[in-house]
Amino acid sequence: MKERFNYLFNSTKGLILVAIAMISTVTAVWGMLSGPMAEMGVREIVIKALGMDIVQAEREGRIIILYHSIAMGVIAIETYMITGLLKMKSFYKTAVNMLITVGYILTMTFGIGFAYFGRNWAFHGLYITGLSLIFFAGVLLCVALCPWDKEYYITDKDYASTKSGVDLERVAFFTTAVTTVLSSLFGAVPGSYYGHGFQTFLAENIIRLPHKSVMEYSVIGHLHIMLALIGIMLTLIIGRWLNFKGGWHKVAMPLMILGCIVLNLGVWGVVTPLEPVAHMIIYVGATPSMLAALFLLIWDWGKLIKDGTAHLAKPTFLQKLGAMVHDPLKFGPTWQMLFMNFTTSGIGIFMAIRLDEVFRLWPAREERIELTGHWHALSAIIATIILMYYGDMLGLKGKVRQLYGWGIIFLSDIALAGVTIFEMKRLFISEAEQQPLVNTLMYMIDFGLGMLLVLLAIVMVWRLTDLFKPKGRWTEEATQELAQEVAK
Repeated sequence: MKERFNYLFNSTKGLILVAIAMISTVTAVWGMLSGPMAEMGVREIVIKALGMDIVQAEREGRIIILYHSIAMGVIAIETYMITGLLKMKSFYKTAVNMLITVGYILTMTFGIGFAYFGRNWAFHGLYITGLSLIFFAGVLLCVALCPWDKEYYITDKDYASTKSGVDLERVAFFTTAVTTVLSSLFGAVPGSYYGHGFQTFLAENIIRLPHKSVMEYSVIGHLHIMLALIGIMLTLIIGRWLNFKGGWHKVAMPLMILGCIVLNLGVWGVVTPLEPVAHMIIYVGATPSMLAALFLLIWDWGKLIKDGTAHLAKPTFLQKLGAMVHDPLKFGPTWQMLFMNFTTSGIGIFMAIRLDEVFRLWPAREERIELTGHWHALSAIIATIILMYYGDMLGLKGKVRQLYGWGIIFLSDIALAGVTIFEMKRLFISEAEQQPLVNTLMYMIDFGLGMLLVLLAIVMVWRLTDLFKPKGRWTEEATQELAQEVAK
């Protein structure tokens, strides 16, 4: 038991496994409370079976706590990946991993306990304690990532760096970590005013109010920037994992740093007198970050083609295409980034540009659907990319690797395509004629997400079964990670 505990809570793979298991369990169970499940009667069965205390007037508060509980698990996973990929002092790695692990487990366990199983205010206090520990872990991570320590300078000219040797990729990680810690305050400050004139609300419910308070703008800004920063950090993580380098890397890293800073300044400006021009600043900031992600995609696909056709003198187009898609776990993350532009980023920018001319003419319910679909789709894409990286970490090979990788890509993309068409349906179909289309889209979404959860459940059961074996795969992973730490 001691060896298993050390593997689960003292190794990168073990820590990620625990977090994925907790997030997938919460997603599967609480997904049963969604609208489509309510229509089939599943929601009431789950509520009664688990003894949940559901009061309709408290719906917004429950949803906010549920989202934070899941998001903290995702942030913990990204933190484990960073501490595993980047060089840092062992004290910081241990301290950051320990604090964020205790933090997200407290947040998830007691937050959901408070929101769905009675109002035990001691649970709420422990929920806040968990969030505070995660914040402190973020501060320590910023210290650990400091790129101006000469110990972390680089001399390899294939990677982006300054003349003195400062690693610009590390600067990008540092910038994203610092702005994430600062932007978390956008939610913490309004939260601290509960009982003093501030009440919980969902951003999509107040979007058409002509006048919003500073606190309401703060929460809306917090929602947008935190999701964006999770995506930016994941892009950096994927680049590090794939060993992104060369000319594209040298162009991408300065753009990522610039984009991250300007994007945050724009969001922070939402709660200042700069609010009227804040969105223009946000657009300017988003563009360099998206370009950096595009450069990663170009480099990755080029490398996959080059490596896969190295044995051919003059490869044909189909041979190049086959080489590019041969490994779904290396091709998938950047494909999902491209697909994201058609399902979230592109749609979001189009909506912002044509807001008054098109979307504000729709019924409020339609705009609300677009907003919630936009945020959920981006979260789902981030989750699929994390799962692909985790599959590669596990060393999946052969048919299992192909089934796992392509299963994630196809199932998630079917669901996300359905969501996108559902969001934008009013552009090409009237409300009177929409029902057959809506029914088809619901089947696509439910099938894609449902089967994706089944695929994830199979992986989780496999890993759980492996833990019961005295000499299972987990022992090899623990030994391998220990050897890597000694080598460092």
